[in-house]
Amino acid sequence: MSATSDPRLKAESVTVRPLAAFDETVRVLGSKSYTNRYLAIASLSGQETVIDNALLSDDTIYLSRALEAFGHVTCDIDHAAARIRVTPTGRPMRAPQEEIFVGGAGTPLRFLISMAGHAEGTTVINGNARMQERPMGDLLTALPPLGVDATAVRGNGSPPIRIVGGSFKGGATTISGAVSSQFTSSLIINALRAQSDTEITISDELVSKPYVEMTLAALKEMGVHVEREGYRRFTVPAGQQARGGQVTVEPDASGMSYFLAAAAILESRVTIPGIGAGSHQGDVHLVEAFERMGCHTQVTGSDITLSGGQLRGIDIDMEAMPDVVPSLAIAAAYAEGTTRITNIASLRVKECDRIAAVTTELRKMGIAVEEHADAMYITGGTPHAAVIDTYDDHRIAMTFAIGGLRTEGVVIKDPGCVAKSFPTFWQTLDALHPSLESTI
Repeated sequence: MSATSDPRLKAESVTVRPLAAFDETVRVLGSKSYTNRYLAIASLSGQETVIDNALLSDDTIYLSRALEAFGHVTCDIDHAAARIRVTPTGRPMRAPQEEIFVGGAGTPLRFLISMAGHAEGTTVINGNARMQERPMGDLLTALPPLGVDATAVRGNGSPPIRIVGGSFKGGATTISGAVSSQFTSSLIINALRAQSDTEITISDELVSKPYVEMTLAALKEMGVHVEREGYRRFTVPAGQQARGGQVTVEPDASGMSYFLAAAAILESRVTIPGIGAGSHQGDVHLVEAFERMGCHTQVTGSDITLSGGQLRGIDIDMEAMPDVVPSLAIAAAYAEGTTRITNIASLRVKECDRIAAVTTELRKMGIAVEEHADAMYITGGTPHAAVIDTYDDHRIAMTFAIGGLRTEGVVIKDPGCVAKSFPTFWQTLDALHPSLESTI
């Protein structure tokens, strides 16, 4: 059964059945973050690029179709092979006549705002209702010094965004790193096609630094050199060309986190192949957090193994790996004592307000949560059955599905929202145990 034919993606809800202890090797899909980066870089390279083990999800498909809208490349998607072939058409980049719609795909939207600066004409980029609330002002302020006129149509700093392109000349600009590191990544990637050297200065503290490291790693693999002064300044010399050819996407560390959490709360053992100590994905470090909570871990250059143990609460700063905060939070619900997760204000402006969402849904399960502006304090206990609202957020759905593996009676509403990043999630969970049935 393919991911798109899984009836649970169209079901109103899914009831998760509890699972006994397991010892399994779980293969997760390719990294969403790397797939998006390789797509963006490949589209600017001028050479054919084949991206293997690509994540084929809502976000990456939105980006592929958006790139094609500029007319300069085609993106041939092979679902069976998990491959995207990016081929230059020989035509210049031009603004599409129709608005580019990216749904809830935050990283693609940020990359595309800068990329539209290369396309002759006026491009309008929009997203779903939640995307129209998400702040883009820092990027919009940073683009004019580089020659790109980008404005929020409604004047509120959020999509829809109008970009007048054909003018990404390069030069020097300054940007805040306080809201999202993806703004910085957007500028670095698109400076590849600038007319002159591009210097990007971070005016304050850069959040989620590992995502910029992933951008730099992807560019380096494709032959692009970026000069840097720590996390304060990045310079992209003009005149470079990214190589074409083949690149392979490593497994998604965020997607891996749900199966690490499952092993943690069920005192089970899971091995994730294809990702290891050399990964630039910040979410890999969730393994260390689980080890602090009482799990046993083994990380090699090519795989990660975690064995669950008696969990205990910890204090942890999660600023560098915000996407896996929900995965840690569900484990904290079953741990002895209180887990204090701090420095996570960026979660307020994700696909939903994830601090509020996780707090609300854990409280439904009878778990005490103290919510702060940039933190959650979770006191573990014995979670009970609940119907979980998912807020059209893939990470909320997958997180609480893991709780349902230990707690009977957990119902996940709108299970199809996992397609944003992990369309085969329910089937991968089935591999641990045939634990799911749809309820329409």
